[in-house]
Amino acid sequence: MAVAIGIAIVWVSVITVLIAHQPDPGVGSPGQLREGLTAALNEHDVEALSELIDYPPASADDFAKSYIDALTGRGTHDVAVKFAPDDTAPTSATVSGKLGDGGTFGYSVAIAVKDKLWLVSFTPPLP
Repeated sequence: MAVAIGIAIVWVSVITVLIAHQPDPGVGSPGQLREGLTAALNEHDVEALSELIDYPPASADDFAKSYIDALTGRGTHDVAVKFAPDDTAPTSATVSGKLGDGGTFGYSVAIAVKDKLWLVSFTPPLP
């Protein structure tokens, strides 16, 4: 019984340390954000996207997976990301690209800065 309790305590401690040492999401510059977001969306990379989004950490992976699954299901490709009002201090981005059926798409998302880290927020940007 003491061994089982000891193992449980060690396991909880390891999990706590791993969670506490997870890096904050985001990147150090707008350029890195644009490049990373463009690559993640074009490559349908769930892990890369989850590291760039302003979303609760406990749910970021699930959100990123659902988002990438939706893109994959529509056959998206040739995704481009354009910042506004400028590339050095963006407040929003337009994501555009092509669909598998030959159509195109485009939508706006907000850009956030938290603790000097740049993130994309999948909420409509404020005007």
